[in-house]
Amino acid sequence: MKVLAFGITKDILGKSEIQLRDFEGQTVGDLRSYLRNKHREFDQLNSLAIAVNEEYAQDHATLNESDVVALIPPVSGG
Repeated sequence: MKVLAFGITKDILGKSEIQLRDFEGQTVGDLRSYLRNKHREFDQLNSLAIAVNEEYAQDHATLNESDVVALIPPVSGG
């Protein structure tokens, strides 16, 4: 599964894209927990939207190995 990172999530991961394996059948919520456990900085975000295959996804959505996931941090600025 390809995970694309934008904004502060890119800084947290240290790169704009990562590949994750063994997420077949797991949920977006499982991915969110995995990211928070691996990178504690995710806990500091006010919100984090996750899109799967270019559509916003709820935590109960099931993931597939072929999915492209985008981590969309809160937007700030003016």
